[in-house]
Amino acid sequence: MQATLAGLGKAAWGRLLQLDQPPPPRSDAELAAEVERNYSWNFTFNLLDGVAFWFGFNFISSSTVMPLFVSKLTSNPLLIGLIAVIAQSGWTLPQLLTAGHIEKLARKKPVIVNLGLFLERMPVWLWPLAILAAPQSPSLALVLFFLAYAWHAFGAGMLGPAWQDLLASCFPVKRRGRFFGTTVFLGTGAGAIGAFFSSWLLQAFAFPLNFLYPFLIAAVAITLSWAFLAMVREPARPVAVTRYSTENFWHRLVGIVRRDHNFRRFLQARALAALGTMGAGFVTVAALQRWHVPDATVGLYTVALLGGQTAGNLLAGWLADRLGHKLSLEISAAAACIGFVLAWLAPSPLWYYAVFAFLGIAYGASLVSGTLISMEFSEPAQRPTYIGITNTALGAAGSLAPLLGGWLAGFSYDWLFALSAGVTLLGLALLRWRVGDPRWHPRTAGGEVK
Repeated sequence: MQATLAGLGKAAWGRLLQLDQPPPPRSDAELAAEVERNYSWNFTFNLLDGVAFWFGFNFISSSTVMPLFVSKLTSNPLLIGLIAVIAQSGWTLPQLLTAGHIEKLARKKPVIVNLGLFLERMPVWLWPLAILAAPQSPSLALVLFFLAYAWHAFGAGMLGPAWQDLLASCFPVKRRGRFFGTTVFLGTGAGAIGAFFSSWLLQAFAFPLNFLYPFLIAAVAITLSWAFLAMVREPARPVAVTRYSTENFWHRLVGIVRRDHNFRRFLQARALAALGTMGAGFVTVAALQRWHVPDATVGLYTVALLGGQTAGNLLAGWLADRLGHKLSLEISAAAACIGFVLAWLAPSPLWYYAVFAFLGIAYGASLVSGTLISMEFSEPAQRPTYIGITNTALGAAGSLAPLLGGWLAGFSYDWLFALSAGVTLLGLALLRWRVGDPRWHPRTAGGEVK
């Protein structure tokens, strides 16, 4: 009886993920023809997915609106910093745990769509409930808010390698930059327009309705993006992967990092840049505590952040297709360093518009090129594993960053922003002079570990 139930459960799970429908054998020419035939369709629906998603999330920016909401419920800087911890660790840390399983799947879209509805999209509807609970029970509101954010972020992280591999399959290497840059540009551009509306909502309505409406709009947009993603036509790419045991898989990861010297230096440089973001989650709080800026001004800071981000998106997308992603990441690190120096030295709240603009440029360029560059370090068969290694390594550093930032913020925001600038500058130097762009840098043995 138990064996029968187990068999039925396995069959149901297989149908849910459609694992029993491997694609037919295809030659490289046939695969390229299919990718080209579906290019316009996939560009359109991946674009709509990205624009809807980024519009929703930029409407409730984790750098401005979310910290503002949490600051209404608590003055504890560690809880405010927890927003950045979840943002970093949720998206990045689970990816290495799922990359090996995803690498074995012939089709990635069923995992993203079918499991993504429950793991990534449904929890965003808990945010409005948290906001409604805020007046009567701030503690319950905090628990619901962080539970929903962690559920969403870690769910997205578990599916991250599959989604990134799907994008790599849909778009040739020299078109990925323009697609992703255009998508995030339009998403953040729409988010910038939404930020003006969000700023009006924050000013026009009393707490908690001034937060309820933005979070409801965000939940609708994020759910709509899932419907667009379901329309993507995944190229029928056959996958021939050795069936590694769990122990061998971890040995393989160690072998990749040990032998691929360029990839290892890349991880070190990006980890320093991620650690340098320790001050990013506290820029809004610093402005609130130093100059007591009104809530509406925080909405305008979001506009500056998104304006910089749209510029970073376009710049990275344009540069990356022509000159590679490494240059875009160098520009990202330089912009972040400038932003933290300005936050450190700012004599008035007006400077914070420039601070958020530079941090937006840094985030926008890093989002485009940081997502896409890891796809170029390996062959397609190993791509999910390289993506998982990259994002989990950066997630570890990124998760430590806001915790360290919260501790430093308790002493001095000046120390926090100065150290953020210094660590980011160190990461920029390592990336500039010690890492070769993988698009043209010869792969070492580590890049071809079987």
